[in-house]
Amino acid sequence: MSAIVLPPGFGYVGGALVSTVWLLGWQFMVVASSRKESGVAYPQLYAEKAEAAASKHAYLFNCAQRAHQNTLEYMPVILVTTLVTALKYPILAASGCGFWTFTRVLYTIGYTTGDPAKRHTRGGILGHVPVVGLLFASTYAALQLSLDI
Repeated sequence: MSAIVLPPGFGYVGGALVSTVWLLGWQFMVVASSRKESGVAYPQLYAEKAEAAASKHAYLFNCAQRAHQNTLEYMPVILVTTLVTALKYPILAASGCGFWTFTRVLYTIGYTTGDPAKRHTRGGILGHVPVVGLLFASTYAALQLSLDI
């Protein structure tokens, strides 16, 4: 019988990954609250352009929805690169994933001001650092695992 041996510190990776679930839950609540205030009914994903132009609440709903959607678009990249990196460098992986989660909170807070430019000026731009870092670290870890170094 084979066993999977996880490197020391891998538990931190679990905590970092769970932080992304809490992030998505919080973003869902922000979107749900904005949806209620705007009156945009399900299954409509976004307020129409005319609705958003006529109603500040509809526009803010679109901002909240976009912040959440953008996070969902990044999730596969974050999950895969975190897990692959964690096989060799669990502390680095957990730190990168946890920091990315924190930057997504800043991104969402900035975006939901109603000024989409603030998604980056409030600290959300820092989220690119862990994405690129995890991409390079996971590539290096995959090479090490493939070449058995």
